[in-house]
Amino acid sequence: MSTDAPPEATPATPFRRLGLVGTGAMGRGIAQLAAQAGLEVSLHDARTGAVDEARDFIAGVWSRGVAKGRLSEDDLARYRARLHEAAELADLAGCDVVVEAIVENLEAKQDLFARLEAVLGDDAVLATNTSSLSVTTIASACRVPQRVIGFHFFNPVPLMKIVEVIPGLRTSTDVVARIEALGQAMGHFTARATDTPGFLVNHAGRAFGTEALRILGESVADHATIDRILVDQGGFRMGPFTLLDLTGLDVSHAVMESIYHQYYEEARFRPSPLTRSRLAAGLLGRKSGEGFYRYEEGKAVVEDEPPLPAAPPVPVWISPEDPEAVEALSALVAAAGWPLDRGERPAAESLCLLTPLGEDATQVALRQGLEARRCVAVDMLAGLDRRRSLMTTPATEPRYRDAAWALLGHDGTPVSPLHDSNGFVLQRVVACIVNVGAEIAQQGVATPDTLDRAVELGLGYPRGPLAMGDHYGSRRILTILDNLFAASRDPRYRPSPWLRRRATLGLPLATTEST
Repeated sequence: MSTDAPPEATPATPFRRLGLVGTGAMGRGIAQLAAQAGLEVSLHDARTGAVDEARDFIAGVWSRGVAKGRLSEDDLARYRARLHEAAELADLAGCDVVVEAIVENLEAKQDLFARLEAVLGDDAVLATNTSSLSVTTIASACRVPQRVIGFHFFNPVPLMKIVEVIPGLRTSTDVVARIEALGQAMGHFTARATDTPGFLVNHAGRAFGTEALRILGESVADHATIDRILVDQGGFRMGPFTLLDLTGLDVSHAVMESIYHQYYEEARFRPSPLTRSRLAAGLLGRKSGEGFYRYEEGKAVVEDEPPLPAAPPVPVWISPEDPEAVEALSALVAAAGWPLDRGERPAAESLCLLTPLGEDATQVALRQGLEARRCVAVDMLAGLDRRRSLMTTPATEPRYRDAAWALLGHDGTPVSPLHDSNGFVLQRVVACIVNVGAEIAQQGVATPDTLDRAVELGLGYPRGPLAMGDHYGSRRILTILDNLFAASRDPRYRPSPWLRRRATLGLPLATTEST
């Protein structure tokens, strides 16, 4: 992602001078936005030469903005003049807010804030850019914990238009209001969250990767197929394994384990043993040249999908349990020119199409008294407009699998065959995302509107988790989770009370209770 198109300067902030400790990628981005917002910015870094490197880097960003006509020469000169070096921490004495963007280590942050308190006035705000550490715990080492607050940006800071504002348990309301105003002046959506593990965005993002890893671990599909389904059917910007390779397992696995343990082994956040072994093998992703994908010249090597089988038309019987699915699949059969079996029960040699929610093909075939050898399930959660997913029972004969595959792909739409699974791929991942989001709302980590907007901006999901549940139908999501839980008895799939109550009442998932 490029950062050579900075936004225009934003309205005045409640601060005059901002100190920045740590001038790595995050610190540079924060400094850039602060200067554009009109603050005088004092940069400090323990490494000799780091501040000069940061100032040159930021100036380069602004210069590219001038070259593209996005900034004037006057803008460039004005912004550059706002960047100052603070050679010693004592040089930050005149700052009314200091943001730390140093190593993610509790003791280091506590020590830094204790030293800053010795040089700053009591009204100065101490903001931490921590992504995973407790703000309350960081503040506990301070003489004035009321001044400490979380101010968590995402990389690259100028392009990721969101910052989490996390008050500690003792943070004053005035500090919260001033930091929110600062974030807005810097051009970002300020997502206020409580001081809980993962805060808001990292907390909400737990289901996407961990459930995909679980699906992979069950040999339902390979990693490339899972990625294709979630991008094409689910509308996600990238698949979970592409994302894990981009982030790097050395980072992602640590976050998965940290949040899992901080929540005292909450099953919804359970990591996968797959990442531990791959991490040990050095398969980190792009940075190591191989992760879930192998990389050549920076590009992932992805095998072609298997070709559509050549299968003759057969009569097609569609399970009547979901009337909307029957209508859509019947239209597909008609468009392909295949015979439709309209009997109450399938004829002797008909292909039987099933449309389960959270069940596997085996369970539905047995429940409906059908011959498993002729049964193929189709995921109808997202309809048939884009990629289509089918799954077979262990007893499904290859000729019926190939017939269903050929039918679903007759118009050129890609088809992903899966092994039998409760909930396919899309159903499982979406249901888990919605469920974690509902539990965040239940815990009061953030308001429903803030949650959805933060996830859209911070994770790039097509919708926030609550809006996603409404889009697919909260009752359908609840059914998927109930069936997943009934089949596995894994508490990972227990539905959040927030989701169950609103789905049962037919209310939007963002509905809050009046007090």
